[in-house]
Amino acid sequence: MDLHAKYPAVSDLRSHAKRRVPKFIWEYLDSATGDERTKARNRDCLDDIRFAPSILHGEIQTDLSTEMLGHKFPLPIGVAPVGMSGLVWPHAEKLLAQAAATAGIPYCLSTVATQTPEDLAPDIGEHAWFQMYPPRDEDIRADLLRRAKASGFSTLVLTVDVPVASRRERQVRSGLQTPPKLTPRLLAQIATCPTWAIGMAQAGMPRMRLIDEYAGEPSALSSTAHAGYLLRTSPDWNYVTWLRDNWQGNFVVKGVMREDAAAKLESVGVDAIWVSNHAGRQFDAAPATIEILPQVRAACDLPIIIDSGFETGLDVLRAKALGADFVFLGRGFHYALAALGAHGPAHLIDILAKDIEANMGQMGARTLVDVADNLL
Repeated sequence: MDLHAKYPAVSDLRSHAKRRVPKFIWEYLDSATGDERTKARNRDCLDDIRFAPSILHGEIQTDLSTEMLGHKFPLPIGVAPVGMSGLVWPHAEKLLAQAAATAGIPYCLSTVATQTPEDLAPDIGEHAWFQMYPPRDEDIRADLLRRAKASGFSTLVLTVDVPVASRRERQVRSGLQTPPKLTPRLLAQIATCPTWAIGMAQAGMPRMRLIDEYAGEPSALSSTAHAGYLLRTSPDWNYVTWLRDNWQGNFVVKGVMREDAAAKLESVGVDAIWVSNHAGRQFDAAPATIEILPQVRAACDLPIIIDSGFETGLDVLRAKALGADFVFLGRGFHYALAALGAHGPAHLIDILAKDIEANMGQMGARTLVDVADNLL
């Protein structure tokens, strides 16, 4: 079957994914917080960025590669960390890590994934990143770094835009709890999605296995929040310095939406800035990441990664033109998994590559750097 004939775009994967997972899973994956204005703003602001097409430039050979953090990548895209990936599709983290390794692009594992760094050690490639939600306890912090490094993760990503839990009202309305509690309402939804249900039955109930190892027995917890929130803290600048001093490898800070913060992070030795508004899942008054990107680019000389709302190869080119070095996608890769299972991530990578190449051809851009010349 030619997947491009049936699913030529991310929107096709999204539509098919919605039919293949229970509603409460869909609400977890697809929702944002508040009235979802930030999520909509991400999309609207990307659509506002236009390029001038080129004519009479003759035949060109496009080069989609990019260099960042001492590596040359065949594409300027990566797989963003998503908490509880394995809830969206069975063995999600393993499938995503394998697809990224095959494609030679970065895969970033979340602290609150359903697999541990050790679980994924056989599946990660050269570009495995570990995303840390900041533990309060220094011993836990040090142990997480040790385990990630020993498992082959070469880049550490500190997420700083979750100082408190967001409300995510749409997700709450769905009835999903963390860890999942199967109520009659949710079981009725599961019954309509047999492929997902059978896969989950075989894989076992998803849980935050890495966090669970440090959280102790559920009876010891004093909050209805999941264990991840009980262990983490809201980091400060001293926290960033501690991580820089204790991690031997590239260190990225994710969730940067201010140029002054970017400049200070550069001064304390961070290796790259990750511009992110958590895809609208944390704060519904945030600007779109693509709006902030030029300001952050002007404030520092570090490599810049961006996410939140990116769906197409053209979106990737928009980010490159405004100063980003790399674009990570989270929802898109999970749409692909839910739509096509193990075949989904590789197909999405192919969709993005073909879209990047086609749009570069329209602009007469031979390299990704050339794209900026066509900005309107």
